[in-house]
Amino acid sequence: MSYTVLARRYRSQTFDDVVGQDVIAQTLKNAIQGGKVAHAYLFCGTRGVGKTTMARILAKSLNCLAAKDATTSPCLKCDSCIAINAGEDIDVVEIDGASNRGIDNIRELRQNAIYRPARARYKIYIVDEVHMLTTEAFNALLKILEEPPAHVKFIFATTEPNKVLPTIQSRCQRFDFASIGPQVIAKQLDAILKIEKITFEPDFLPQLARLANGSMRDALSLLDQLISTGQQPLTAAMLEQLLGRPDAENLNLLIQHIAAADPAQTLKSIEILLNQGQSASQIAESLVEMFRDMMVLKTAGDGTDILLLSCSSATTLNQLSQTFDIPWLVFAITTLERLRWTLRNSETARALLEATLLRLAMSEHFISLDALTEQLRGAGGSIPASADIKKKTIISSGNPPLFQAAAAKTPAVQQPIPSGQTEPGSIGDIWRQLVEKMQAQNSQTGGFLSQARPGQLRNNTLTLRFSSPLALDMIKKKDDQLCSILKDILGREITVQYESAKPEDTAAATQPSAPAPAGARINRQQQEQALSDPAVQMIIRGLSANPVQIDRIEELEPPRHETEETDV
Repeated sequence: MSYTVLARRYRSQTFDDVVGQDVIAQTLKNAIQGGKVAHAYLFCGTRGVGKTTMARILAKSLNCLAAKDATTSPCLKCDSCIAINAGEDIDVVEIDGASNRGIDNIRELRQNAIYRPARARYKIYIVDEVHMLTTEAFNALLKILEEPPAHVKFIFATTEPNKVLPTIQSRCQRFDFASIGPQVIAKQLDAILKIEKITFEPDFLPQLARLANGSMRDALSLLDQLISTGQQPLTAAMLEQLLGRPDAENLNLLIQHIAAADPAQTLKSIEILLNQGQSASQIAESLVEMFRDMMVLKTAGDGTDILLLSCSSATTLNQLSQTFDIPWLVFAITTLERLRWTLRNSETARALLEATLLRLAMSEHFISLDALTEQLRGAGGSIPASADIKKKTIISSGNPPLFQAAAAKTPAVQQPIPSGQTEPGSIGDIWRQLVEKMQAQNSQTGGFLSQARPGQLRNNTLTLRFSSPLALDMIKKKDDQLCSILKDILGREITVQYESAKPEDTAAATQPSAPAPAGARINRQQQEQALSDPAVQMIIRGLSANPVQIDRIEELEPPRHETEETDV
């Protein structure tokens, strides 16, 4: 006894039965009722969304022998309707474009099209995967497609409309079939399972509908596979086992260990999943789906209809998502998706997967750029740390350290004024105030001024050395404004002497005796020096970031006791 698969047994028979394509079905019904049926249609869409089914329904509506004219409700009992359903009608010719793609096949079609149908009203040609036709075959089809005999109708179906020549598309009415939503698929599967008297658990249908990816035929094929096992009730675990997907319980444990920042248990969970036969790519894909569900739940709330989840799945995801915030979930999704692309051409898939998940598990060891900047500026920011996390001092040999973690900020050492006179502050304080006031009055001039290195303040004369000739020329033009600001700071007339720094003096520009003010812009050479530092390169590569602006910040004095160096 032959068995008919569910995808054929429950194929839609009329326009009212069509699932997920209501707009297209209604448009075709209106065209039939108004007597405005076109001579050629182009149905576009992904696999399993109803293109061929809609073509057969349209053919039955036009050729139903029980009606005097074209009808929107074919009888499904006459010889024509039965033959069309079976694909055996002599007046409705179904052609596979992949195996009949040459110009000779199209010439034969043109020769046969001039003959009237044997018993029906129209001779209908349904060409599936029409994009597979050659360019010569398309060109041979143009004339008859534009001006066919009155008794001929063409219906083309394709999954790749971009490969169909524009000259062909312009001669057809095009309909784009959308992917079927998981809610619609789940509702249809529920009705079919009730008719078949097959029991299933609540978690089963949402999971199956999501795995169908918008294709009703794929959903019915998967359901057929599960039914053939002979086990009831149908469960989500059976579906995961059939498709070789990671076990949901083990995935939940893996996410819990990542949330708990437990590297050892994270590696153990990965080991369990890999030993079950899962590939690194499958694990990454499943994690992306779960993190995406958490992101939607936290963003749109529990009552959102964006997700199709059972009550137990929604509860589990809600509990897991409490330990993550939305930015972290976005970061995790993009990181894992980048990993999936990398795994395609990698021979060290396991190592890459473990490294990526450990990075996510240890994300609390990292500090945001804003918090880091605040801490280094001494603005009260601090690195968020748990009891198990130790501070790390990054020291770059040969260059001054860019980042140094310390328990507290040490006050800056005041530099004496070389003039021998008693001043209210050090040359560093005076220089800082000078640059800040100049930037407040003119940001461009302040930027040029910040490129200078202050020298001595002696006999009411301040020496400024410039390594950039352009900055020197620009500041000379603002001499009056500069002297006015110095008078406001020191309370007396000050003259400025300008000098060009010698090449051998460039390295001395960052000496503690004349530091640049916090927040001041640095010159190109100093920018290149900062960007070449290994610590900076590590941070940039780790964050996949691009430097936008580089400012000088007030450096903290290194701790006077020995600092323990540990991993971040």
